[in-house]
Amino acid sequence: METPISARRLDRLPKAHLHLHFTGSMRHSTMVELAGEHGIHLPQALVTEWPPRLRATDERGWFRFQRLYDIARSVLRRPEDMYRLLREAAEDERDAGSSWLEIQVDPSGYAALFDGLTATLELILDAARAAERDTGVAIGLMVAANRTRHPLDARALARLAKQYAGRGVVSFGLNNDERRGRAREFEAAFRIARRGGLLSTPHGGELQGPTSIRECLDELNADRVGHGVRAVEDPHLVERIATQGVTLEICPTSNIGLGVYNEMEHLPLRRLFDAGVPIALGTDDPLLFGPRLEEQYRIAREVFGFGDSELAELARMSIRGSGAPDSLKKDLLSGVDAWLATEPSAA
Repeated sequence: METPISARRLDRLPKAHLHLHFTGSMRHSTMVELAGEHGIHLPQALVTEWPPRLRATDERGWFRFQRLYDIARSVLRRPEDMYRLLREAAEDERDAGSSWLEIQVDPSGYAALFDGLTATLELILDAARAAERDTGVAIGLMVAANRTRHPLDARALARLAKQYAGRGVVSFGLNNDERRGRAREFEAAFRIARRGGLLSTPHGGELQGPTSIRECLDELNADRVGHGVRAVEDPHLVERIATQGVTLEICPTSNIGLGVYNEMEHLPLRRLFDAGVPIALGTDDPLLFGPRLEEQYRIAREVFGFGDSELAELARMSIRGSGAPDSLKKDLLSGVDAWLATEPSAA
């Protein structure tokens, strides 16, 4: 195992970030500042006790997590708040060495404030373009349906996302509590999105096991699966994921923060990597969990013993699994090779 003294700098490793929620990307300091501007009272778990202690493996724990998330979302009241969030998210990506951010958003969560679904999506897309110009980080949007809502709502979002395919929307997702909405119920929405050329990127295998992931593969034709770590419970499923080249968006600090695993050492990152599963490291919601993208790579290095050649392969996997334009993928992959060709220095 390489020691930190002989390791290459992780913030200079080109990479893509494929699992980051819109509200959850907000800086903690920004949330506190906006809450003050808008007169919103934040609970201590989001202020002095931040990051909050969370555990979502039971209904009560997930309810608390969702409640804190909804309170955080409530500080985004004005168009300029949305622009600020995306600019700062892109700045954080740039600092981590990420040149492609695929950020996921459910426009219905903001539609009442910004004149409906279409106007909200256009606002977010415009904010993303502004952030790109300011930072140089390319941004694609994942329009994500909420599995706790009716599947007809998901179809409406899929039709909207399809209209903006090629204009900033690159993928269609499905998030929230797996226990409250099975993937198969949303097959029609994903069929619409895929016909529009969007990647299929549902959550699965976080709070529930291999069955959840199989439905994402069988019913939704998933190109990527958000989280997917519990695939490790079924060796045949792991082999299938590796053979089909389905990317798992693994978020180490989130999985520990929500109690999917009790200790970081128990996360099956090394086992899945060694089995040939494509992996894209992500942060999920750093607003609630703390660490951002560079720290996820540091965990791979320091906890799981990934050497620089393996970290480079993790970065390549994130790039290959992304919805980035082919020309950008080519440039980023060349950048990874260049990073690996440099002499190691202090981490």
